Amino acid sequence: MRGYFGIGAEGISKPVNLGNLLRSAHAFGASFVFTLGADERALQVSADTSRADGHVPVYHWRSLDEMQLPKGCSLVGIEILDCAADLPSFPHPLRAAYVLGPERGVLSPELVARCQNVVRIPTTFSLNVATAGAIVMYDRIRTVGRFAPRPVSEGAEPTAPAPHVQGPPKRRRPQA
Repeated sequence: MRGYFGIGAEGISKPVNLGNLLRSAHAFGASFVFTLGADERALQVSADTSRADGHVPVYHWRSLDEMQLPKGCSLVGIEILDCAADLPSFPHPLRAAYVLGPERGVLSPELVARCQNVVRIPTTFSLNVATAGAIVMYDRIRTVGRFAPRPVSEGAEPTAPAPHVQGPPKRRRPQA
């Protein structure tokens, strides 16, 4: 898969939710995980049976001012807002950091203003933060990864993905 992604949550307060988000991030191949203004008790992570923090960098920023994403990384808010794009129609950036809202609240207006995109999972009500994160990561690898198109009709056979074709070398200097 090309590019990279990170995932995090603002104001997370439950250690089990953070542990589940870390485990899912590790399983889906996240490049990093982060929290913004997390409750200190949430940092006592539980439910991370994969010990993700030993395999994936985890950043805990106390405030939005402290957050430092890699150069060229798009911040994508995941929230139920009228201005948000629906996840199934969203073209994922090649370099992205997805940020979820707190368990009993929404992303702060300051954080939404800093996001290049805001996306919503089309559900009838709010999901658990770790579940929402797993859905977003699955959608990312499904759309950015090299998978064959999904058949449209029931019983149809999936087609194989197109083979990767390596282009010719790029010459930076004109050949003499």
